[in-house]
Amino acid sequence: MRPLLVAALALALAGTAAASELKPTSAELESELVCPVCETTLDTSDAPAAQRIKAYIRARIAAGDTKSEITSKLVDQFGPTVLAVPPRKGFDWIAWLLPLGGLAAGAVAVGALAWRWSRRRGDDRPPLDELTLDPELERRLDAELARFE
Repeated sequence: MRPLLVAALALALAGTAAASELKPTSAELESELVCPVCETTLDTSDAPAAQRIKAYIRARIAAGDTKSEITSKLVDQFGPTVLAVPPRKGFDWIAWLLPLGGLAAGAVAVGALAWRWSRRRGDDRPPLDELTLDPELERRLDAELARFE
């Protein structure tokens, strides 16, 4: 039963992804592309360059281009910096893997410190019944406690 449910969910999501590829929306592409002038996504930029790219996207969608065709033409024209998210290939994998590696290293360091802290022995401290106070301090403490009795 469970594999059937997983397969049905995968097919449902694959259809949505394929529809997005064949019939992209301008809002979808504008959120995935960056203005080369102000370096913000096109959907938040009002720079003249961003307005021209938005018009280009609308014209290419009207012409029937796919999402991949539109983004590849813009990458050819402006370079890979026009993409809001780095591609998952080649040297750009570092942008995806480096944060995950940092998180993993931090988790290992915190785990090791927590394990070390939990295993620390208190052998260097005397037991509470063996603690002794300075005689003068003990006398003053007894006097103060006697006041409250």
